[in-house]
Amino acid sequence: MDIVVKGRKTEVPERFRKHVADKLNLEKIQKLDGKVISLDVEVSKEPNPRQADRCDRVEITLRSRGPVIRAEAAASDPYAALDLAAEKLGARLRKQHDKRFSRRGARRISAAEVPDHVPGAATLNGSGLTVTEADAGQVPTKKVGSLEVQGDGPLVVREKTHVASPMTLDQALYEMELVGHDFYLFVDSETKEPSVVYRRHAYDYGVIHLRTDTMVTQAPEAGGTLGG
Repeated sequence: MDIVVKGRKTEVPERFRKHVADKLNLEKIQKLDGKVISLDVEVSKEPNPRQADRCDRVEITLRSRGPVIRAEAAASDPYAALDLAAEKLGARLRKQHDKRFSRRGARRISAAEVPDHVPGAATLNGSGLTVTEADAGQVPTKKVGSLEVQGDGPLVVREKTHVASPMTLDQALYEMELVGHDFYLFVDSETKEPSVVYRRHAYDYGVIHLRTDTMVTQAPEAGGTLGG
């Protein structure tokens, strides 16, 4: 595998190409990700004199059989920008490597073992109730996101709210690859409706558009569209 270095509206000197090869050690990269397919480095220059301290930008794109990993940085010269981008790439590669390693090496523990591994964890009976709740004959009530659930309910492990400007489909795909996720939620700048892009098999992508219908007040009952 070779490193492809290209310039966008700027010339890339041979000295810088050699520096890229030295900085991005392919042997180290392949130790962290043995399925690397290509490694591209793009250099661009910002002509605006007001951005002299960030006029040179370097973007590194690593493609493998897993998620695409991108790292970019800007500085007053391309060498400093490359150093910053290489540090980001290395950190993201190590994170991916550690995640794969922990998934392979981690052993799932049973519910009965939880109190032994988690200090202060409640002891559950066979029905999933804590021992004290079962003895009292009470149905536990818990807060799940914005819902108040009694007994068993949906398992919501994380709730996030993001503020984002509407964007095009191309921008959404770029953002998804940048963060390394398998999907990305965005507001389509054309339709102004929420949409989701997601990764399919190989290098294909899919997109789901959500169209708001003010006439629909609730979901139809199961089988209702089949005439009963």
